[in-house]
Amino acid sequence: MKYLHTMVRISDIAASLQFYCDLLGLREVRRTENDAGRYTLIFLAAPGDDAAQVELTWNWDPEEYRGGRNFGHLAYAVDDIYATCARLAAGGVTIARPPRDGRMAFVRSPDGISVELLQAGGSKPPQEPWLSMPNTGTW
Repeated sequence: MKYLHTMVRISDIAASLQFYCDLLGLREVRRTENDAGRYTLIFLAAPGDDAAQVELTWNWDPEEYRGGRNFGHLAYAVDDIYATCARLAAGGVTIARPPRDGRMAFVRSPDGISVELLQAGGSKPPQEPWLSMPNTGTW
């Protein structure tokens, strides 16, 4: 397993970049805009440490963040997303967003922290029981 990034939702890109980059000293590594999903992702890293990143997520539709909604999730790359989800499920963990696409799943920690699991090296072919498994709760 490899740590990928921590995601936080933001309400103002300029103010956030001023804080994280200008004041804190992080630098923008990459930016992605998704017209269909109506969001912008901005990945930041400390100078010389591109491996550990902060993902700033700006949703284009205004939203007031309360109760920790601005903190999104932890993300980890795994060698086999199906085996990882099977191991977690066998241990009593609910797979909130099953890896139907062979690429991404979400689970929650005992304290409700959302954890994203991403298949390392690209998607695996979709397979059951994950392909037809519905979402459970939120992530």
